[in-house]
Amino acid sequence: MKLLWALVVAAGVLLLDQLTKAWIVASYPFGSEREVIPGLFRLVHTRNRGIAFGLFGDSGPAIQVALLLVVIVIVLLVVRQLARSGEDALATTGLSLILGGAVGNLVDRLARGEVVDFLLAYLRVSGREHAWPAFNVADSAISVGAACVILAEIVATVRHKRVASTD
Repeated sequence: MKLLWALVVAAGVLLLDQLTKAWIVASYPFGSEREVIPGLFRLVHTRNRGIAFGLFGDSGPAIQVALLLVVIVIVLLVVRQLARSGEDALATTGLSLILGGAVGNLVDRLARGEVVDFLLAYLRVSGREHAWPAFNVADSAISVGAACVILAEIVATVRHKRVASTD
């Protein structure tokens, strides 16, 4: 049942990610921007050939294939970890979010050769704009999932230390 729940969460992330990317591609020409919350957030249509924050985005085909293989390996490792995870709902949910996000971005890489990004958070201070790199639903799921896994590990460590100290 735990694995089924994990796959449902991952599939939900994948579906939401792909639907939002399709909407952006259909609704906003490449390079366009739309202010949503002035001074804080806008929708953009950009593409990312690299990995996190565009790293290796300008690299050649060999590096792009290597990046694709790395993402596939990560997906397989997350699936393996999900199958081996215990009854920790927080860790399972986190791994599910990571899986859904990784597969969502993998679908983009396979279908388009690049990932569609469209969320841009920024802060305007003293007339200067400080922006976080554009991201998407898959990236958000991966980040939240990683935070859940880290938090689950911290909680497990604290519980283990409490049990050890009472012995």
